[in-house]
Amino acid sequence: MAEVEIHTGHEGAVDPFGQRVGILVGVIGILLSIVTILSHREHTAAVVHKTEANDQWAFYQAKKIREHNAQIGATLLNSLAADPGKVAAESARLLQDSQRYTSDAENIKAVASALDQESQHAERRAARFDLGEGFLELGLVMSSLYFLSRKRFFVLLGGVGAVAGTIIGVTGWFS
Repeated sequence: MAEVEIHTGHEGAVDPFGQRVGILVGVIGILLSIVTILSHREHTAAVVHKTEANDQWAFYQAKKIREHNAQIGATLLNSLAADPGKVAAESARLLQDSQRYTSDAENIKAVASALDQESQHAERRAARFDLGEGFLELGLVMSSLYFLSRKRFFVLLGGVGAVAGTIIGVTGWFS
């Protein structure tokens, strides 16, 4: 039986520029994976911060409700009491509780606002990482088109896209 040989016509031809483009595509792929991971982690951080902020806002609401209930209780005691001397101590305690709840609520509000700010900051960073990821993907695809067309123009476009994506990703890291 005769052996079948397939001759592709590419056996002797070595494309040094194509090898460099292949390495460039690999480097762009590595940068893309790094920026993608950073983007996902920032989105997760934003969700965590927002959840923590929502918890603090719920706690703030609970304190404000307790404050209001204490004020209502003191008002009712003073309004309905036949003997104001008997309810003075309880009324004073309720008003003191109301003031404590007010103070607690302000501290909780500060924590919740700070967590909201952290969430917004993480979302801004994640948006930059997402944009950088998009440009790196563009650079990867455009550079890869060289292998189909053998046009260096695609490598140039891909390089520009990859550089832009890298710069945007770095600005996301330092923002």
